[in-house]
Amino acid sequence: MTSGGSKAKTPLILLADDDSTSRMVLREALEVSGFSVSEVENGAEAVKACAAQRPQMVLLDVMMPEMDGYQACAAIRRLPGGNSLPIMMLTGLDDIESVNKAYEAGATDFAIKPINWVILSHRIRYMLRSKTTLDNLRESESRLATAHRIAGLGNWDWDLESGDLRWSKEIYAAFGVDPERFDPDPGRSLELIHPEDREAVSAARGRSLASQEPYRIDFRVVRPDGGIRFLHEQAEVLLDEDGRPARLSGTVQDVTDRKASEEQIRFLAYYDGLTRLPNRLLFTERLVTALNVARRQKRTLAMLLLDLDRFKEINDTLGHTLGDKLLQGVTERLGKCLREGDTIARGSPAAPRGDTVARLGGDEFIVCIPDINRGEDAAKVAWRILDSLKSPFLLDEHEVFVTGSIGISLFPHDGEDVESLLKNADAAVYHAKDCGRGNYQFYDESMNARALHRLNLEGSLRKALERDELVLHFQPQVDMRSGRIIGVEALVRWRHPELGLVAPGMFIPLAEDTGLILPIGEWVLRTACAQIKSWQREGHHSLRMAVNLSARQFRRQQLLASVEEAMEAVDLDPRSLELEITETILLQDVEENVRTLRNLKEMGLRISLDDFGTGYSSLSYLKRFPIDTLKIDRSFVRDITTNAEDGAITSAIISMARGLRIHPMAEGVETAAQRTFLRRQGCLLMQGFLFGKPMPPDQLERLLCRPIQPRKVAGKRKS
Repeated sequence: MTSGGSKAKTPLILLADDDSTSRMVLREALEVSGFSVSEVENGAEAVKACAAQRPQMVLLDVMMPEMDGYQACAAIRRLPGGNSLPIMMLTGLDDIESVNKAYEAGATDFAIKPINWVILSHRIRYMLRSKTTLDNLRESESRLATAHRIAGLGNWDWDLESGDLRWSKEIYAAFGVDPERFDPDPGRSLELIHPEDREAVSAARGRSLASQEPYRIDFRVVRPDGGIRFLHEQAEVLLDEDGRPARLSGTVQDVTDRKASEEQIRFLAYYDGLTRLPNRLLFTERLVTALNVARRQKRTLAMLLLDLDRFKEINDTLGHTLGDKLLQGVTERLGKCLREGDTIARGSPAAPRGDTVARLGGDEFIVCIPDINRGEDAAKVAWRILDSLKSPFLLDEHEVFVTGSIGISLFPHDGEDVESLLKNADAAVYHAKDCGRGNYQFYDESMNARALHRLNLEGSLRKALERDELVLHFQPQVDMRSGRIIGVEALVRWRHPELGLVAPGMFIPLAEDTGLILPIGEWVLRTACAQIKSWQREGHHSLRMAVNLSARQFRRQQLLASVEEAMEAVDLDPRSLELEITETILLQDVEENVRTLRNLKEMGLRISLDDFGTGYSSLSYLKRFPIDTLKIDRSFVRDITTNAEDGAITSAIISMARGLRIHPMAEGVETAAQRTFLRRQGCLLMQGFLFGKPMPPDQLERLLCRPIQPRKVAGKRKS
């Protein structure tokens, strides 16, 4: 029965005796010895006082009314904590029966009257010290048991001579067995260990006994319910007096959660969380090993770098969630299209190691083929990969088509280390994209020069806005009824300080790939608004300005705010601004796009649908969009006078637009014959080199004041 009294400076002793004289004498003797004393007259009061006062020791007279000392001692022992309370019985009886009865009742010690006060004082102090030591030991054992329970740490002891094996309850829990039904012995306990780990555990114990050195080992156990847990065991040999091994004593801890965490950390370090493919770090390590093998065996190794075409556009249009699903779908197809016997290395240590597919980041995948006879074998794999991408990917309710470009580098022909092979495969990818995308190309030396040029061009483009190197040219849009310019399309140009005027086809795709299309698009919008406002101040009030929006601009939440800010900056009438978007942008997330277009229309702007017919046209959607102008792509206009199919398609587009009360406008008009055909079909708005190429503002101003005269075009050119 413990309390804070064990730490008190003056121990409290409860004295129970019905003789007041005896109590007085005992009290004085105890207080002189430095103890505090509490008195009661009988056994019943002693039991109550123990529960209330929690003394450090009890002195009980045997012969007392109501409840004698034997009964009181037994009752005190039944109190919470009373089992460890020192109790000394005091009696004038010196017969053996009284002594035995006292100890049977639970007495700690027995003293016979008359009392020797000096001896009694020392016996009391000894009993109190023993009580304190025992309490400390119990508290220490309790803390240790609690720590073991929390940590899942069990202990065991194996007597080598008798063969007895003792387990703590934590070990029973770790092995998943019932202590009431399982009697541990070295043989039976070994059977609980996973068959693949038994030999290792047995060998570790054997080496420890032979060397008398401690050991530690991780192993798996198979529980009766079939579950598998990871345990960590460490043990040491205990020697007898002759220095021979007597016992093997150790601890066991369930480390399943730690193993899972370690595996998760390893996975995060070496694998891509989205596709579960090896990442660049693991791929590089494996490639170094594969290169060493190929070098020793004088073998050829192929590296195929796959880059998905226009993935950023898909990601920006559909959102990152569906973009991630597309990457997972590509991963699945890559696994299926590799030749039989090849493997995709996944997040599993048991996966066989053949060809390795890794995700380098973004939309880039790398395939390593460690043993090929010739380059044509790599080309066959590349073709299978490209062919596997041809069928559409179903992402939720969206059907998405994607192509890929593959660059191939070979060891040792195109490089002898990881860095060289990756760099050269990357250069080959860019060459594949330049060749029209959706194809593969082998590396050759000239590609590095092109890749370096692209890299330098990207660096210069990032500074172009800061250095005011971007300019706008404007191409007239003509109404055939009046012959006058009713609008202009703003087209961005780059005046490079060294390269001169860089064609849009060279830097716009680069801007889209790098994300620079957003700041460039914002600049175009602001500059175009300022220019049309300037012309209106000069009297051209009915002139409209058409500005192209990229997919990234259209999908931005700040689109409405940025358009409004650009107009407010120059106090521009919204009816003077026409925003051009492509149909591929509109056909993704249709409901949200309808809301965006309606918000733009409510602001007073005009909407033009550009390049109609070149994407995944859906006539059922077209009637839902608030479109003002439908621009017929130049690819149809080019051959309308010589190709019956193009003529029929163009006529159908014009008829459909007029039926939907949308103004059709033909792009790329370059000949009088094309103009005549379009007019006869009812298309009265045109744009193209026949009326004027994209030109600086000062050149366009000279055309605004008079009906435009069609130019004589020597040959067909793109506008």
